[in-house]
Amino acid sequence: MNELLHEAVQERRQTLIDQLIQMGVFKINNKHLYEMSLSELEEEYQVINSPDKCQPAAP
Repeated sequence: MNELLHEAVQERRQTLIDQLIQMGVFKINNKHLYEMSLSELEEEYQVINSPDKCQPAAP
């Protein structure tokens, strides 16, 4: 069971890393993507894909 969970986490990390690289992100806060945890990658991915980021701020 633990091995299956570890494999799923690693696959998700790699997917996020691949997606971030496709968006032109190679480092975050001077840290390479492969050095980051799954939680850190998920958080950064959400920030980058936030709909608020694409819309101008309200006055």
